[in-house]
Amino acid sequence: MIRYAIALLAASLLFLGSTAPSLAQGRDPYREPREKMVTDYIEREGVANPRVLASMRQVPRHEFVAGNMKSLAYNDAALAIGHKQTISPPYVVAYMTETIDPQPEDRVLEIGTGSGYQAAVLSNLAKEVYSIEIVEPLGKQAAERLKRLGYANVTTMVGDGYKGWPEHAPFDKIIVTCSPENIPQPLVDQLKEGGRMIIPLGERYSQVFHLLEKQEGKLVMKKLIPTLFVPMTGISEERRQILPDPLHPVLFNGNFEEDANADGLADHWHYQRQATLVTEGAPEGKFCWLLENDELGRPAQGLQGMAIDGTKIGTLAISVRHKTENIRSGKESWERPALVVHFYDSLRKEVETSGVGPWTADADWERSSKTITVPKSAREMIVRVGLNGATGRLWVDDVKMSPLPR
Repeated sequence: MIRYAIALLAASLLFLGSTAPSLAQGRDPYREPREKMVTDYIEREGVANPRVLASMRQVPRHEFVAGNMKSLAYNDAALAIGHKQTISPPYVVAYMTETIDPQPEDRVLEIGTGSGYQAAVLSNLAKEVYSIEIVEPLGKQAAERLKRLGYANVTTMVGDGYKGWPEHAPFDKIIVTCSPENIPQPLVDQLKEGGRMIIPLGERYSQVFHLLEKQEGKLVMKKLIPTLFVPMTGISEERRQILPDPLHPVLFNGNFEEDANADGLADHWHYQRQATLVTEGAPEGKFCWLLENDELGRPAQGLQGMAIDGTKIGTLAISVRHKTENIRSGKESWERPALVVHFYDSLRKEVETSGVGPWTADADWERSSKTITVPKSAREMIVRVGLNGATGRLWVDDVKMSPLPR
């Protein structure tokens, strides 16, 4: 195992090139968790670019989260970084980076510096990285952190990312780590001919990654996978036409009939893992959702977010049809098939978890229903359906949710 880790480190240094900060001498206690993060959550989920994988193995994600969250740094999860912002899950960072395919001589623009983690990953892969953060305290903290860690080719600015950074344009690649409703025109103007931009577009809680390429002065757009990001604030938020209604939270595509991209991924559900739309045995309509996993602890799930006002909404009546086969629960109490609801406060900190299930015995299609209490402090929520680390097969269909006033 030690020889394997040394070989991986050597390969990482080979791919990183001269812009990578030197690693501290001595044993790095986070090296093994970082290797596991890349192997389990990134490489296994389809990211294959060796330069991207090497950068993910090198950048110390624990340096980009708060001290009380360092133990969670190498989980594949978004973590709160303050000011209603989050650090993206490692898979999302790797996926976005691989999609724009930064080259050693590229000039890259990032919109939404946040903690600085994405910029650090890009630093190892491109010649110049320019990153803009609208939240001044975050922008200053990220700049200091990146400087301290030695990412000398990253230049940061506090400002509205909607405007881009015309003084340093054009950019070979643009990566947007917050979600506008529509594409900001200044970013289009600042994208180099032949350049690529990845951006999460859509309504506040229903977004899709789009890959944009500028060809002969025009944008060629390709829809990718569903996702969920914090909103792009400033000018973009002022121009947003469709606003979430926290008094009427709605769960979309609970019958799994929508697949606008015809790619086997259910619309409106993001962060899908080992989840497939299938027709065989669907109890209602044409499709149902099949989640299957053969390795304890590995995610098989889908998530959907929405706004909710816990001062006005007292309970949620939830029901779901499900079928299970060969279920084996994990060691942790939560590693069992279920529908789980995570509630977050105004600062995007998790305040409570509830849900429907678990379903651990083999069973044909049946319906489970439950009315759960909404915390008064809840302002956002995420519904997660999946095996949650258990192994076996779980079919899901006809998920319904009705909010009831307090």
